[in-house]
Amino acid sequence: MKKTPLLNVALSRLIASLGHGDMVVIGDAGLPVPPGVELIDLALTHGVPDFVGTLKVVLSEMQVESHVLAKEIFDKQPTALITLDELNEEGALGRRELLSHEQFKVLSRQARAIVRTGECQPYCNIVLLAGVTF
Repeated sequence: MKKTPLLNVALSRLIASLGHGDMVVIGDAGLPVPPGVELIDLALTHGVPDFVGTLKVVLSEMQVESHVLAKEIFDKQPTALITLDELNEEGALGRRELLSHEQFKVLSRQARAIVRTGECQPYCNIVLLAGVTF
């Protein structure tokens, strides 16, 4: 059995296959998945798993160079924003870019995969751009 926190086979495979600049989206339960983009659906019910918990587990294995958020997250102020800001200050998310929610959805078409959580707070979505460990 793996020693790291990430146990999901599909998500572990995805992270192991990423190259520099590849994008992974972690999204709330309502984020649309564009045709042709792999969906790793973790959602079980409202709030399970939550966005923050999923993000932290992904970060335990993924090297992140930068991230993208929808500007609207700052208007709605979901509780996840506190953790996003903390992770950003710690350097765990790299450089931050902000887009409109519509632009965010367009960008998600280029993702290697979208990880759907059970999160039901608005705008709890993030694009993670893979970095390198060397």
